[in-house]
Amino acid sequence: MYGGGGFRGRSIGRDAPKGNPASIKRIAKYLALYCLPTTAVIICIVITSALGLIPPLIVRAIIDSALPHKDIYFLNMLIFGMVGAALFSGLVGVLQGFLNSYISQHIMYDMRVELYKSLQTQSMAFYTNAKSGELTSRVTSDVGAIEGVVSGTLASIVSNLIVFIMTLALMLSLDWKLTLVSVAILPLLVLPTLRVGRMRQGIRSRRQQMVADMTSHIQETLSVSGALLIKAFGREKSETGKFNKNAGGVMSLSIRESLVGRWFFLVLALVPTIGTGVIYWFGGRSVIDAGLTLGTIVAFVALLGRLYSPATSFASLHVDVVTSLVHFGRVFQYLDMKPDIEDRPNAKELPKIRGNVQFDNVSFEYVKDRPVLKNISFEIQPGQLAALVGPTGSGKTTITSLVPRLYEVTSGRVVIDSNDVRDVKMSTLRSQIGIVTQETFLFHSSIKENLLFPRPDATEEEMIKACQAANIHEFITSLADGYNTVVGERGYRLSGGEKQRVAIARVLLKDPRIIIMDEATSSLDSHSERLIQAALQPLLKGRTSMVIAHRLSTILSADVILVLDKGKLVERGTHYELLKIGGLYAKLYEEQFKPRALEVPAETKAVD
Repeated sequence: MYGGGGFRGRSIGRDAPKGNPASIKRIAKYLALYCLPTTAVIICIVITSALGLIPPLIVRAIIDSALPHKDIYFLNMLIFGMVGAALFSGLVGVLQGFLNSYISQHIMYDMRVELYKSLQTQSMAFYTNAKSGELTSRVTSDVGAIEGVVSGTLASIVSNLIVFIMTLALMLSLDWKLTLVSVAILPLLVLPTLRVGRMRQGIRSRRQQMVADMTSHIQETLSVSGALLIKAFGREKSETGKFNKNAGGVMSLSIRESLVGRWFFLVLALVPTIGTGVIYWFGGRSVIDAGLTLGTIVAFVALLGRLYSPATSFASLHVDVVTSLVHFGRVFQYLDMKPDIEDRPNAKELPKIRGNVQFDNVSFEYVKDRPVLKNISFEIQPGQLAALVGPTGSGKTTITSLVPRLYEVTSGRVVIDSNDVRDVKMSTLRSQIGIVTQETFLFHSSIKENLLFPRPDATEEEMIKACQAANIHEFITSLADGYNTVVGERGYRLSGGEKQRVAIARVLLKDPRIIIMDEATSSLDSHSERLIQAALQPLLKGRTSMVIAHRLSTILSADVILVLDKGKLVERGTHYELLKIGGLYAKLYEEQFKPRALEVPAETKAVD
């Protein structure tokens, strides 16, 4: 119902930010919410890092003391200590893994809920321009990728830093000269990382966009409406070809991302071997000269792995961090979006309204300098039925969307009971307005859940009463599961007339003072149309109603008819008054409505 020419003032999502170091500060804020488990993780890392230093020292003691002195008891104690340290380290590692998962899952939950809440605050202009698959990708795929960053990447940074510092300190205490030799090789691990990181970051960003496009294609073509359209036009092969192209693009970029920097990582793999050889050469000379013991050299080589492993991880982690910021950037982009329409700081509660609706010199444009409405002014008194009539594209739907403030007027004002809709809280405004759209939307759930959507606290008696008034109760009770019948995606298990009557019952249950309705019943059979028209009587009775008229009966019963053409209000009056004028309405009546007069059933005319 609420289409539009574009998203006024802002475009979405094609060029998502790649992420930047400033994102790290925002990530830290999420971590700060879980400072206790984060502190516990750091303590676990310190413990496991310290325990990891014990085996090289034990090996040193075995070689230099236990074996030369043939001390079996000391040897047994050293072996026992080595096994005990490994076991305790493993237990602490299990606790650390649990805490990592706890923190990452809670941060994912917080970000996902915050992102969903942010998307809910966006205006209809946002949704008319956005792809649902793109939004789904951000909420699921991008937020899901953050889990690995929090539980893996960030934890690895802290762990490697602690291991590196503790190992370096121990190596310096064993032999400072060999330590300096070992550290001198480290620059080989660091230099190429910046270029590799930038390349992988760019590829990751493009891949995530292609994943979003693929998700959007899946949602559109595998929905009930999309599948029906594809089958009706025999486009299965064509759509499969498009999907193959999208999936192939994702595959190619994923392969490229995995291959970028592989030569660099080959060099990283050689550095520990080179370092070990250098230590054995220098250390061996010291042993020969009686400057060091054999156990010290063996322990030093064992520690060398603990020094180079964090350094190697740091080099590769830089690449991972840079590419991971892409996911955070895509999430933060949507979190930072300011809604086009939001409550003003001093917005007030809208009290229970009588239903007076006034348009005061209203103009509106979806796209700048392309007005859709031009200086529209009219007033609808409480309880009146106003029929909106005009050619396609004249602005009828746009007018009805401005009343609940789904879009913001470009100039002028919309007033309800002397209240500018921009000065009241949207929740209290929309709670008193009911909308029946041209294309009825039902959730893939039970009829009962769909009916209770606007009023979850409604009683069963109230629900049944609304359905009886909408002429749908008997049909629902005839179903095997009654009100618990699942309607299917978009309500496809129900006919068009049945869906509309459920929608009417849903609005009746809400009991609003103002009704907005796009009354599209021309495509229904006469029986369904009679039932719907009978259902409309209790819905419209005593309420202010704005109806985009498609039927002669609605026009005849309207208190006022507003005739629109090219975004302007060109005529207003009752049916007979407008016929006397002989203007646009009279022409539309002759072309569109008069031929349908004979189609209106006698009982319908009696009702009107």
